[in-house]
Amino acid sequence: MKLAALAHRVVLAWGWRRRLIALCAGALSAFAMAPYDLWPLLALTFPVLIWLIDGAGAGVAGLRTAFATGWWFGFGYFFAGLYWIGMALLVEADEFGWLLPFAVIAIPAGLALFTALGTAIARLMWTPGPSRLFAFAVGLGAADWLRGHVLNGFPWNSFGYALASMPAIAQAAAFVGLWGLTLLTLVTLASPAVLADGHEATRRPWFAPLLAVFVLGALALFGAHRLATIEVGMVEGVRLRIMQPNLPQDEKFRTSAKQAVMDRYVSMSDRATGPDTQGVRDVTHLFWPESAFPFFLEREADALARIADLLPPGVVLVTGAARVDEPGKGEGEAKYYNSIRVIGDDGAILATYDKVHLVPFGEFLPLQNFLERLGFEQLTRVRGGFTPGSGRRALAIPRLPPAAPLICYEVIFPGQVLPEGSRPAWLLNVTNDAWFGNTPGPHQHFAQSRLRTIEEGLPLVRAANNGISAVVDPLGRIVRALPLGRDGVIDSSLPKSIEATPYARFGDGPAFLIAALFAVIALVVRRSNKRSS
Repeated sequence: MKLAALAHRVVLAWGWRRRLIALCAGALSAFAMAPYDLWPLLALTFPVLIWLIDGAGAGVAGLRTAFATGWWFGFGYFFAGLYWIGMALLVEADEFGWLLPFAVIAIPAGLALFTALGTAIARLMWTPGPSRLFAFAVGLGAADWLRGHVLNGFPWNSFGYALASMPAIAQAAAFVGLWGLTLLTLVTLASPAVLADGHEATRRPWFAPLLAVFVLGALALFGAHRLATIEVGMVEGVRLRIMQPNLPQDEKFRTSAKQAVMDRYVSMSDRATGPDTQGVRDVTHLFWPESAFPFFLEREADALARIADLLPPGVVLVTGAARVDEPGKGEGEAKYYNSIRVIGDDGAILATYDKVHLVPFGEFLPLQNFLERLGFEQLTRVRGGFTPGSGRRALAIPRLPPAAPLICYEVIFPGQVLPEGSRPAWLLNVTNDAWFGNTPGPHQHFAQSRLRTIEEGLPLVRAANNGISAVVDPLGRIVRALPLGRDGVIDSSLPKSIEATPYARFGDGPAFLIAALFAVIALVVRRSNKRSS
């Protein structure tokens, strides 16, 4: 009775009370994500959102109310979960600090429009009783999918990452991907809402939560079996070293610090990790993070010479490094790329990958030329912005199988991390999360990177400036890692890939089938109720 009374009060809430309840529920939901991983909170906040949609009313006015309710929930969720984006503007506060309100308020406000659309879609299929759980999952799941694809796409903290924090349940992503996991998260963790239903709406209010527990338990058992039975070997003759310098962002991009940066990289890369180790001479491949240098390698022959002096015969360096494509006569301005470079022991650049999916406002400005004329510039302060690469392709690294290179947040896009053509053997992610300091942002980034390994059945090598650097096997298990905010090196073998997963073969198809099934159930029940009323 107490739960029913609470639900009744939420359903009838109006005006500022309704907005405040939605805002607080959304903000609390953000703690289901990394680094907190308090996913059971969604079993409290999702029912609150369902009860608010229950009270939205019918017709066009009801749709408007559901839309507004979803917006306030989404604003709370993204404000609490993405406030750390504003930290990037404080690296050069004198230049970009004035944009702080945009980062911490306007971005969540814009992203909340997707959540608002999701609640409105759900309301269109809404019927009292358990069937509204399916409408809720379809509406919010479709909104999350759209958020991951519309314009530049930003699928950060999609609801499916809540259940992905549990390694066993996360194995479901090998079959249905992030979007299928999101649908399952929504429908199962929203099920406690039915416990407050009256008997006229739901004859057995306990059945839906019980079924949800059964589904989660079955997923956990299946995942545990998968983790226990799939053997993951190591690539022979390969020994990796990842160097995590933990440089402050303001120092990392300061041209005057280039000598100090190189000194730190060289000394740390050759660090002995025990009494019987010989530093970089013990490894076959060395990895440095994204945008490693406050200069362009093409213009600094002495830096390449120092790299050649560092590398023993046969050892290869793989590093992030912005590069410049100098124009020929009459060809206009230089082009700048955020790249990964493969460098041999003689200092020669053997291979290059240019980032394809650039970060808006960080690496380029929408309407670049117009906004630059008004005095705006992106955070990287490269005149004209970075140029996107020509396309995804495998990166050839001597003595390693082909890799799928991913720079920074390119790794967060499910189904979009592999190059065209033959399947690579592993994922390579170099990143620089120093922009965001010791906040939840880098933890969330790493959690999303790990889920890509399960989806694709490929291991991950991740080099981050300030963390989290790691080697992850194709089942999402951490082999070796360095935590956030610590400098050091990790040495590791390279896990082998496993057989291509169903998600790797069929993409989002299984998730779309689940969404279609949920939508059919919701609509059939809605039509049946209309006929009987």
